[in-house]
Amino acid sequence: MKVEIIKTEIIKPSSPTPPHLKTFKLCLMDQLAPVVYGSLVFFYQAKNNITVQQTSQHLKKSLSETLTRFYPLAGTIKGNSIVECNDDGAHFIQARVHGLLSTYLQKPNSELLHRLLPMEVESPKAATGPILLIQANFFDCGGFAIAIFFSHKLADASTVGIFLKGWSATALGHGDKVVPVFNAASEFPPREFSTQRPAVVLEKAKPVVKRFVFDGSKMAMLKSKAASLSVPQPTRVEAVFAVIWRSIIAAWKSNSGVSKHSVLTQSVNIRKRIDPPLEENCTGNLVGYLAAKTEKESETEVRNLVAQIRKSKKEFAENQVKIFRDKNAFEMLCEYFKAAGEMIRRDDINFLITTSLCNLGLYETDFGLGKPLWVSIPTGSSKNIVALIDTSGGGGGIEAWVCLSEEDMAVFERDPELLGFATPNPSVLDPVKWRSAL
Repeated sequence: MKVEIIKTEIIKPSSPTPPHLKTFKLCLMDQLAPVVYGSLVFFYQAKNNITVQQTSQHLKKSLSETLTRFYPLAGTIKGNSIVECNDDGAHFIQARVHGLLSTYLQKPNSELLHRLLPMEVESPKAATGPILLIQANFFDCGGFAIAIFFSHKLADASTVGIFLKGWSATALGHGDKVVPVFNAASEFPPREFSTQRPAVVLEKAKPVVKRFVFDGSKMAMLKSKAASLSVPQPTRVEAVFAVIWRSIIAAWKSNSGVSKHSVLTQSVNIRKRIDPPLEENCTGNLVGYLAAKTEKESETEVRNLVAQIRKSKKEFAENQVKIFRDKNAFEMLCEYFKAAGEMIRRDDINFLITTSLCNLGLYETDFGLGKPLWVSIPTGSSKNIVALIDTSGGGGGIEAWVCLSEEDMAVFERDPELLGFATPNPSVLDPVKWRSAL
């Protein structure tokens, strides 16, 4: 499908930012965050009697009003230390997709998903360019996809969730119900330093990216398989990560002929985990990273991997989370990133980076035009990455986007244990419910 850019506009806050709010300090974790954009794409069915122009105008007006409360998103990052809240605005791109939404949702693919974005996820503009970009993609049938594109220097997944709740509430006429909290810099003061943190450099490649869906109807069976004496009630996210991790470990061994140690890392929201806890609507990169490890081949059964993931969570809660309140937090975090970078480069360890956007309420994102048919996560250009998100329609299912080398994916996608619980790239559409709507 061809995607044609129609026009680009700058959307400024509906009210100017007051002088005393013109300078917004990044918190320490913002300073240490990678220079990349994060992205989400929300797909919506056509609304009867509402034109593309009316939809676009409604989105721009409600976005402008939302930026008044989320004013740092309309500013400019300066020197990896502050945001100048100068009301430069967010970029709003309107695009036309030559094709039908139903055609794409029958067989989603990563390549087209990326064509719905305003630029590459790994663009260096994430450090100095626009903080927030929105691309509204309108299909020939009237259905549309809204790409939310945000600099990781200012926002983690939970921050984006807060912003989306605020924008949705504004579009529905009650924006004052979502109040962001911008005090992360006072909780985690920024540091003056001339160089970037020790980088965790991921190997750039052209990974094969494929989608696997774990239906809610199979989740009880998967969680039962993942249960053990040490973890009698695994979460659905733990169970899905474990079965994927097991299958990736098997693919690595099949292709290399060697059984290596394996490390799974996962980002963790620290808002409620630190003492004292932060407010739920506190914005910023308020995440830490846990690391689950395997050292023996016998540990690669699903239940054992779940136990390792749960053990890493406990260790994070009891030990690592204290780092963020420590007076030497900067030095300790830099040491962590340095060690992680060295681990990734080791030949005797296989490293898997994971993230989960489950349980963020993304399917409640209603801009006054209905709730989304589907929400998806575009991935970057590095291999050995897994991202989870809730399935459409509720029911407790999980979608996994898996990025692997071509040879590893060829083994992974045929793994019998994986395919016992996951379906490779099924249609998003419920044919009974959506045939007439699309």
